[in-house]
Amino acid sequence: MSRTQINELVLGGACVIGLGLYVALILRPAWASYARVWQRLAAALLSLYVLGVLVGVGVGGALAAVYFWG
Repeated sequence: MSRTQINELVLGGACVIGLGLYVALILRPAWASYARVWQRLAAALLSLYVLGVLVGVGVGGALAAVYFWG
């Protein structure tokens, strides 16, 4: 395996694990907190903002690490 393939494999695994954690720890509790379908859909939509912030913090941290590494 080349270095690029290893990097792609690690990135794909991290995305799958991260998405699974998002569903298990954020989306499912938000969905289960409400009884009506429209409330559940609204909670699921608003939880996408949480996902966006988490992704942004992760990308920002990674960019800061790369910038200050060398």
